[in-house]
Amino acid sequence: MYISNEGLLVILFVGLIAGWLAGKVVRGAGFGIIGDIVIGIAGALVASFLFPKLGIRIGTGLVSEIVYSAIGAVILLLVVRLVRGGGRL
Repeated sequence: MYISNEGLLVILFVGLIAGWLAGKVVRGAGFGIIGDIVIGIAGALVASFLFPKLGIRIGTGLVSEIVYSAIGAVILLLVVRLVRGGGRL
């Protein structure tokens, strides 16, 4: 799968927003604003590769990418909290 430079910039921008949003959704599991943004970028990358392969489609456009990325970031935050926090959600 090839991602253009513009696509990578969109993923990074959306990851910033998704990380902030995931930090608000998963309270107490965040890593501060910078950590949440990094988790959001990682969640955006994971979501942009994984969701289309699973056939999960919400729609098209920037809003759907933000939703995908926020879901990916929330899942990633919960997994990191599960691993780091001794198994409690």
